[in-house]
Amino acid sequence: MTRTARSRNAAYFEELYSANPDPWNFTGSAYEHQKYRLTLAALEGRRFKSAFEIGCSIGVLTRRLAPQCQSLLAVDIVEVALSAARVRCTDMPHVTFANLQIPDGWPAERKFDLIVLSEILYFLSGADIGRVANLVAASLSPNGTVLLVNYTEKIDEINNGDQAAEIFIAAGEHYFQPIFQQREKKFRIDRLELKI
Repeated sequence: MTRTARSRNAAYFEELYSANPDPWNFTGSAYEHQKYRLTLAALEGRRFKSAFEIGCSIGVLTRRLAPQCQSLLAVDIVEVALSAARVRCTDMPHVTFANLQIPDGWPAERKFDLIVLSEILYFLSGADIGRVANLVAASLSPNGTVLLVNYTEKIDEINNGDQAAEIFIAAGEHYFQPIFQQREKKFRIDRLELKI
């Protein structure tokens, strides 16, 4: 998209959740469930000491990801979504939730060996995607993994999913190397790791 645009703000997402507590049908969509299955498969059964999920929404992927993590920080910009996520993961004390906006609220003091950005990058401006790539690089532990999942159909956002993924990959080219890339009918998965 060529228009000058800023990243979506909290008010945009709050309006979506006020109209529908599950605005993307995370709980019932066959698309979402296939995407979750392939997202986890892209991690190849690995376990992670400290993981960070950005844009966790109501916690459907969070709950599926949590068994592979010793600790998991899941964040979202909308408190009502986080409340639903907390309920969904109430029996998982190693999962913590925080209301933050990325990139400005990035938890710079933390290190992670897995960072998941699932269907979140295209809500950000190109400049903010670049900032996120730099923050991910600074927060990733040695041998850490970055997992990008992006919807690739037409959307009315700042970038489409392919553009968002490519901006991130280009911004992080000095830090990351693509290890695994998979394209499905409506989404793509990119797994990146820090260059040694």
